[in-house]
Amino acid sequence: MAINVNTVYQTVLFILNKEQRGYMTPAEFNSLATQVQLEILDKYFDDLNLFLRQADNSTEYANKVKTVEEKIAIFERQTTTTNFDLTQLTRFYKLGSVTYVGTNAAGNNPFGPEYPTVLEEITQGEFNLINKSPLTRPSAAFPVFTIRNHTLQISPAITEITINYIKKPEDVVWAYSVGALGQYVHEPTNTGAGIIPTTGTVNFELSDLEQTEVILRILQYAGVIIRDPQIIQTASSLVQQDDQIEKT
Repeated sequence: MAINVNTVYQTVLFILNKEQRGYMTPAEFNSLATQVQLEILDKYFDDLNLFLRQADNSTEYANKVKTVEEKIAIFERQTTTTNFDLTQLTRFYKLGSVTYVGTNAAGNNPFGPEYPTVLEEITQGEFNLINKSPLTRPSAAFPVFTIRNHTLQISPAITEITINYIKKPEDVVWAYSVGALGQYVHEPTNTGAGIIPTTGTVNFELSDLEQTEVILRILQYAGVIIRDPQIIQTASSLVQQDDQIEKT
């Protein structure tokens, strides 16, 4: 389940001991919540790299690699396309594997047409170098690619590929209307006139396992906004403790 944006906002306001029109406005919260969500997603990749180097834990509910992979999977997308421009992918953020399906008849798939061939990613320098020699030049069975100006450059020429990638999370939005007394009234489903913003509420896409960390990280930024070092220190300490527990 995803994290409810209203639950997080109300918790942050409660901890700050202010009413909805107090220390943190909806606009400030939305900006910080979007930033925090992206920070946590980025942390998943560092955590996964760390856990893959540690001793394996096969326990079903305590396997750290499996847990992080499940969190990342929320943002995984796959598309088959003839357009190699990564900026055209929906909210593209991080590239995964690139594959294509060849045919035995063409001699470009050693394992048969039902098995996709994985393209190897190489640097721009390597790409330029290996294409200069017939001995190192990529083949249809062993294709390669590099990224130039956000576009995949593939050798040899392939017309259609399947791209696995991580999408950037949607911006978090706590949408509201203004009540009779000038108070902010949360609008979880309504959109259009009278709703700020008119596009409506957008919840966090992160797993609800991250709710505590989301709140603590927002409080870190909130302490900067209201110039309260105690909040910054307390929230930072709790985030560090939480991270340390996850990594041990």
